[in-house]
Amino acid sequence: MLSCADPQRLQQICDGLSAEKIDGLLRKWLHFLPHPFTAADQKAGHHYDISILQAEFSLTQVLDRPVHGRLFFEQVIRENLDLGRPDEVQLIFQRRINRRTPGRFRTRILTQGVTPSLHVYYKNTRIKQYHKEQRALRTETTINNTYGIGKRLHNLPKLREIGFRANRRLLEVERVSYDCILAEETFQQINGPVERAGQRASGLRFADPRIHALWHALILFRLLPKGFRRADLRNHLADLCGHNPETLGQGAITYQLRRLRLHGMIERLPNTHCYHVTETGLRAALFFTRAYNRLLRPGLAAALPGHRATPTGLKQAFDKIDARLTASINQLALAA
Repeated sequence: MLSCADPQRLQQICDGLSAEKIDGLLRKWLHFLPHPFTAADQKAGHHYDISILQAEFSLTQVLDRPVHGRLFFEQVIRENLDLGRPDEVQLIFQRRINRRTPGRFRTRILTQGVTPSLHVYYKNTRIKQYHKEQRALRTETTINNTYGIGKRLHNLPKLREIGFRANRRLLEVERVSYDCILAEETFQQINGPVERAGQRASGLRFADPRIHALWHALILFRLLPKGFRRADLRNHLADLCGHNPETLGQGAITYQLRRLRLHGMIERLPNTHCYHVTETGLRAALFFTRAYNRLLRPGLAAALPGHRATPTGLKQAFDKIDARLTASINQLALAA
């Protein structure tokens, strides 16, 4: 459906596709198709049960300006090549992954003609995303094995919940990663100390190795529906810093949680010991980690003297700017 006069009514009709309606349609045709059970068998209670071999759940978002949609999708592909990593897959599909989890975890970019598509894999489930007919962003989750839920048709609502949740989580990650620019005022507030309700916390200084590890941990925790606990932060923070979790005391973790909470990066869930990463926390984490990993480190390696790195476009561009600045300064010195 590209467009309609009453989108809400159309959505109600689509939502009305239920396991009961599918079962009724198939039962109708079983009266006409050859059947291995005789009338006596069926009267005795022997009959076919309908199972789900494959289920696909898709979201198609039609764009007002198709050209902008293609630019958005190309940016999404470039920024999300790591979605196939086990830790990212675990968050999108809300399933725990360990060393014994079967299957390959990967991200694939396939191009047919000039239309690229993004594929993220988890066991026998796949999320595919592509620019449909040059004017819509289509996100679809395909489930080929319903082990753990069940193949019988009455499990369709549960599969539907899982499929559409995976679609929306993927879109949420991509949306925030595409638009996570911070204002100057916010940047200074995050880096400086903060005081709220008489409580004071130090700043989250940019490029501090410990803070950098905290940002990475927040990205991992953002999509957990039930939030994260103190032990989760302790384990992930130790892993990101290359330490044993036993070396991080409870006081150190409490200090980091308090600092993140007062800065508005996390919120404590009511009546629990769990925390939730806020929208501001996710945007800040994405901005600082990507600015450091993709701009600051490679940029300094290319710009600073004494580094004999392989010439890159960034290094060549910086060398040209440096040469022009030097020439301008020399001209001003001669004029003076």
